Amino acid sequence: MKFVILAAVAAVALAAPDRTYGPPSRTYDASGSQESAEILKHDFVLEDDGRYNLEVETSNGISVAQHGSPDGPEGAVVKSGSYSYTAPDGTPVRVKFVANENGYQPESDLLPVAPEFPHPIPQFVLDQIAKAAEEDRRSSSQRGYD
Repeated sequence: MKFVILAAVAAVALAAPDRTYGPPSRTYDASGSQESAEILKHDFVLEDDGRYNLEVETSNGISVAQHGSPDGPEGAVVKSGSYSYTAPDGTPVRVKFVANENGYQPESDLLPVAPEFPHPIPQFVLDQIAKAAEEDRRSSSQRGYD
């Protein structure tokens, strides 16, 4: 449970490219800009039963929407939502996620995707499998296990 909460907080923290660099008198964001962002919207509602809704929008295009409830195993908080921002190279980033008993599960066109399975098995692998099967057959017949 702690991992799920930590993963969700880390994802939101990493999504915000509002890091500061340089001396305290000047602040820079991740792209090197001296612009500052204003919070345009910040709504947080926490219900008595543990359910919550969070919405945040800033003037530099960062947006976070998240809701959760203690519906997981042993009252664990299950949450889902999305966040979006523009990367320093201008790429729009949008991530939808669910965090539940199966862990943190992000979805985004920018995340790498594993090849579909079953992928083609190279011929040399098939040859090795056939060779090993033949050797096993020969050794078992020599020992009288047929």
